[in-house]
Amino acid sequence: MIRHFALAFSVAACLASTTVVAADWTATAFPIKTHDFGTVAVAAKTEFVFPVVNTMSSTMHIQTVRASCGCTTPIVQNQYIAPGQTGSILARFNTDTFKGKKGATLTVVIDQPFYSEVRLRVDGYIRSDMVFFPGAIEFGRSNQGEAVSKSTKVLYAGRSDWQIVDVRSNKPWLMPAVKETVREGGRVNYELTVDLREDAPTGFFQDEVVVVTNDRSMPNVPLRVSGQVESALSISPQAVALGSLKPGEGITRKLVLMGQKPFQIESITAENWDVKYEATSDLKKVHIVNPTFTYTGQNAGPQKVAFEIKTAGDDSVTAKGVLTADVRGQ
Repeated sequence: MIRHFALAFSVAACLASTTVVAADWTATAFPIKTHDFGTVAVAAKTEFVFPVVNTMSSTMHIQTVRASCGCTTPIVQNQYIAPGQTGSILARFNTDTFKGKKGATLTVVIDQPFYSEVRLRVDGYIRSDMVFFPGAIEFGRSNQGEAVSKSTKVLYAGRSDWQIVDVRSNKPWLMPAVKETVREGGRVNYELTVDLREDAPTGFFQDEVVVVTNDRSMPNVPLRVSGQVESALSISPQAVALGSLKPGEGITRKLVLMGQKPFQIESITAENWDVKYEATSDLKKVHIVNPTFTYTGQNAGPQKVAFEIKTAGDDSVTAKGVLTADVRGQ
């Protein structure tokens, strides 16, 4: 009798412990559980990514995600998430088929490492009187150092005195401008242009510009802007480790430089380092160089500095890498 009671108690304690672990796990796995899209226009490309963090020692498997409303489409971007990795669930607001105040609960069903159901929430207001066409500004791939412009139309039907008073960007290298093209009664059209400046950083970006109107109740309407800025010159490897060395000691490393069009190397520089390499006048898309780096600074110990490679000519471009070393004292 006592033995059976002890066994039952042990099983119950184990189940209770598992439940607590599962509850703690899902709390850390979903650091963001709600998102408000705010006020958006008809046909605007409106999406939000919920991160999913696997802090457990076993692989996480997202079995499915269901939405309580057709106004939102959930997309599992990573069904299996390895320990220590981060996956995501994309919530797409269906602004082309729904209008007005909308919201949805997204129920995420996880069957590994513990069975759990986690609820996420999205809300927003899709205004029926304002349309972006197309619904986002997508630059696609562009080269760093080249200015690119993309535009969309803003179509409005309603008040005759409606107008766009400003367009704001939180990135200095995304420059929006707007021009009124049609005003007939209650119909107003604008052309909204966004310039991607030459100094845009390399890599993928996804941001937004905010269209500010003279509506008192909901003046701000976001427009999604995305693209991929690629460097006109790439370095491999981009991080160069020289190891341990003495001041005045030169260390040689091989670098592969790749350009989108033929180029000539003008200089390789790094602060507090003397860099020597065999110069060539050849114009080609790929250069293999073996620069020798000699420390000329005064401080011993770990060093980390950017090195810069510049090409020659009127269309000169630069690329940067990272140089690390441990400089021994004299």
